[in-house]
Amino acid sequence: MTIGFSLRTAVSACALCAAGMLIVTSPVAAANRAGTDPGARGRPNAAVPQPALLQHEGTQVRPRAGAPETPDVSALSWVVADAGTGEVLAAHNAHEKLPPASTLKTLFALTVLPAVPGGVQHTVSAKELAGIGEGSSLVGVVEGHTYRVSDLWHGVFLNSGNDAVHVLAALNGGWNQTARQMQVKARSLGAMDTYVVSPDGYDADGQVSSAYDLAVFGRAGLRNPDFARYCSTVETSFPGNDGSTFEIANTNRLLTGADGVTPYPGLVGIKNGYTTNAGNTLVAAAHRGERTLIVTVMNPQEGEGFEVYEEARALLDWGFDAAGHVDPVGSLDGLRPVAHGAQVVVPKPAPAPPPPAPASDDWPQTGAIAGAAGLGAGAVLMGLRRRSRRLARG
Repeated sequence: MTIGFSLRTAVSACALCAAGMLIVTSPVAAANRAGTDPGARGRPNAAVPQPALLQHEGTQVRPRAGAPETPDVSALSWVVADAGTGEVLAAHNAHEKLPPASTLKTLFALTVLPAVPGGVQHTVSAKELAGIGEGSSLVGVVEGHTYRVSDLWHGVFLNSGNDAVHVLAALNGGWNQTARQMQVKARSLGAMDTYVVSPDGYDADGQVSSAYDLAVFGRAGLRNPDFARYCSTVETSFPGNDGSTFEIANTNRLLTGADGVTPYPGLVGIKNGYTTNAGNTLVAAAHRGERTLIVTVMNPQEGEGFEVYEEARALLDWGFDAAGHVDPVGSLDGLRPVAHGAQVVVPKPAPAPPPPAPASDDWPQTGAIAGAAGLGAGAVLMGLRRRSRRLARG
């Protein structure tokens, strides 16, 4: 008497069965099944997300019923995005390549902050201050003085000090090496519009970024507690001559309320900038309730020098009002996998590091199903072995 299939065939079939269950229940496979959205937990049969619109010119928004109208702003390019999910709620010429001015310092900080601890003491040399562009904003770094690295970062974020940037770049291996590293960092974040020539954002031939890329940099920065703390600092003391100090204040008027600009409630900060070629630029974030929004505004064409803050204010107001009333037009995650639930840091007097991004909630369920599949395969195998031994004895 014979069995219709061999023991080896049965084992292979069980293995294929278990593997098939793993494939069907994995997050990647779930994302590829027609008619489902892997990010739509609790929404059965949700539609596949619509394609991104960010490569198109003009204003892009997908309003639902009850959505407020997007504000009429004059900036050449702007983006409104959710810092938590990365969803872009609306944008205008999001990928237009424009001079970024000092908003490029966000990418500089992302690149160099991890390389040099804030508590390190450094005595500045004349060579490190050479080559600063004419008309650059300065915090007052002096040759021969010793500074903590954290003081230099305050100079970068509050006063947009190109002198502090030059010293930090020297500590990082040099000006050109830092520019190359910034370029690599931008690409690793999925920011493809940025080309770095001068790490401080000073006008340079060919140096460009975009509202989209700058929003990516701002969002990544808020996940770094040091970045978040520096960019939200309103004022602090900076080392002066003979052991004295002097006060420096953040030049982001939407944060400080200086020069008649009304401060924005819940503003986290980030970075403003200005050069002749770039005009006024701003990356700003604000927190309200459970939501943190990021806006980028590049080169308003109307108003005076502070119009960039008023246009950012209008976009933030719209973003908070539009929550739940618009579908995203793209994502700040770009070419990178989406890390659902990744945390941004809302700065406080003593901010704690954000928890690591949890893995997709689909994975624990997948593991349980995989384990059940394995146990099922093992039970079938044991049954076949017992049956084979009985047949052999008969």
